Amino acid sequence: MTALGERAPGERAPEDERRRARRRRPGRRAVLAAAAAVAVAGGAAAVALNTGGGSGKDRATALPPNTTQVTRQTLKDEQTEDGSLGYGPTYTATSRLQGTLTKVPESGDVIKRGQALYEVDGDPVVLMYGSKPAYRPLRIGTEGADVERFEKNLKALGYDGFTVDKEYTADTAEAVEKWQDDLGLDETGTVELGRVVFAPEPVRIDSLQANAGDPTGPGRKVLTYTGTDKAVTVELDTTDQRMARKGAAVEVTLPDDTTVSGRIDEVSTVIKPGDGQGADPSTKVEVMIWLRSSKARKAAARYALAAVDVTFTAGARKEVLTVPVTALVALSEGGFGVEVVKGSTSSYVPVKTGLFADGRVEVSGAGVAEGTVVGVPK
Repeated sequence: MTALGERAPGERAPEDERRRARRRRPGRRAVLAAAAAVAVAGGAAAVALNTGGGSGKDRATALPPNTTQVTRQTLKDEQTEDGSLGYGPTYTATSRLQGTLTKVPESGDVIKRGQALYEVDGDPVVLMYGSKPAYRPLRIGTEGADVERFEKNLKALGYDGFTVDKEYTADTAEAVEKWQDDLGLDETGTVELGRVVFAPEPVRIDSLQANAGDPTGPGRKVLTYTGTDKAVTVELDTTDQRMARKGAAVEVTLPDDTTVSGRIDEVSTVIKPGDGQGADPSTKVEVMIWLRSSKARKAAARYALAAVDVTFTAGARKEVLTVPVTALVALSEGGFGVEVVKGSTSSYVPVKTGLFADGRVEVSGAGVAEGTVVGVPK
C-alpha cells in the first residue's frame, strides 16, 4: 500500500511531471551560446539566461553522461595572427625649393642627421631630427620652438658659440654661416625654407618620386622614406580589438621560427575598401609593433619584408580553478553553475566565471575546489 502522492515501485510518473523534471535540467546548448558570447567579448561577468532551468539549490534528476574534474592552472587569452614585417609607415619628402634635382639617393640608402637627403641646383637639402616640419625661414630675430629645434641639431653637429633656446641671435647666425660654408652654400646666416627636412630619426629611402635632372619646385614630391627600425603591422577584426592594447607585450615569430618580443606601439582604426564593385567597405584595427630591442633587431635584420606570426595576449590568470566551457549550465535565477557529482547523486552549484581561454573558463564559488567532479556532455 502506498501513501497519498507516492508511486508503487516501477510505476512511471505522469507525463506532465516527467516534462517538468526535464525542464529543471538546464539547457547546455543555450549555455554554450552565451559562454561563447562572453568569451568573444573577453568578459568575466556571468550572463543571465531565462531558460526555465533549475536553481542552484536543485538536485539534478539524473547523473550527467560524462564527468571531469575542476583543475588548477594558468589561463591565457591568446590569439595568433598574420603580420607583415617591414619598416613601418612611409612618409613623403616634398620640395620647397625651385630648381633642378641634381642628386637623389638610392632606394635602401640610410640618411642620418647632417647628411644630404637630395640636392637642388647642386646644393644639399639636409636631414635634421625633429618631430615637426620646417615652415618658415630662420634669421636673426626669429623666435619660436622651431628655432630651438634647429639649434639643437646645429649643436649636435658640433657647432657652438650660441645658446640653444627659442631665439635666433647673431651668435646663431654666425654658427649657421660656418655650417653653410662646410656644405658649400652661400654664407648668408639665414636658413632658407626648404634647406632642411626634419624627421624624428635616421631615415631609410623607400622609393623615388623624381630623378636627377627633373625640375622641382614647392609642392613637388621628391622621395618617400621610412624609419630604419623594423616594424610589424597586423590587421585585426574589430571583434578582436581587446587584443590591441597600446603597450601590451606580444611575441613575433619570424620565418626561421625565431621568436622575439615586442610591444604594441600604435593602434588605429582603418576603413578598407570592399573587394569588387559595389562591395561594402570593412573596418579593421591596425596594430603597429616596433622591433627595437637588440635581440629583435638582430633577428629581423636579414629580412627586408617578410610574413610573420604575432601572438597577442589579452589577459592571463595564474593558478585559477578551471572547467571546460561545456561544463557550464544556465541557472533559472540567472548566471552560471556547474553540476557537481558526488557518488550516485549530483546537484547544481552556482559559480562565478572569470577568464575564458582555450575552451576552458575560470570558475570560483563555495561549492567548487580543485578535484571537484563536475558533469560535462558527451
